[in-house]
Amino acid sequence: MTIRVWAVMGLLAVQGGLQLAHAQAIFTCVDGKGRRITSDRPIPECLDREQRELNPSGTVKRQIPPSQTAEERAAEEVRQRLAAEDQARIAEEKRRDRALLARYPNRASHDAERGEALKQVDEVVLLAQRRIEDLKAQRKAIDTEFEFYRRDPAKAPLALRMRQQDNLAAEQAQLRFIDEQGQEKKRINQRFDRELQRLGQLWSGAR
Repeated sequence: MTIRVWAVMGLLAVQGGLQLAHAQAIFTCVDGKGRRITSDRPIPECLDREQRELNPSGTVKRQIPPSQTAEERAAEEVRQRLAAEDQARIAEEKRRDRALLARYPNRASHDAERGEALKQVDEVVLLAQRRIEDLKAQRKAIDTEFEFYRRDPAKAPLALRMRQQDNLAAEQAQLRFIDEQGQEKKRINQRFDRELQRLGQLWSGAR
């Protein structure tokens, strides 16, 4: 026999072995009506339930889980998305914790930055208070001019009345600003309090 004949016979033998192996595959399941079904390929009647692929000896080669319905696939996608979001949230929290520890390695560094933040607010409040004092001094001068029109204020020049209104409006604006800075100090303290609570846990863990 020639080498080509031997090669052809070898190829046929391999193909025959593959076909035999495929033919020996046994799939079995119990369908929704309680019937046990056996086939040489996956069983359509049991796509919604577990199937078993058996070896020629009858032992279990593998278990095939049920195929998911459209609703089940959608639910699984939702579960996976929520799990991914949860992992991303945890990773972000860890990143923030590392940044917080790097910025505040101890209580003294945190207290110092809180003090500096509050100091900046106090400084702008002091400037606003000085501005109010200046406005009050200006208003005294305006009131002195109004003394000439005490008997008949309607005769006071329009420019003088406008100066008085502008002065009062500017003082009210400064008072509102001071009140806003009081609220800002509260927000600063609340933020540093939250950070301090978390830092206490992180410092303990670091030690």
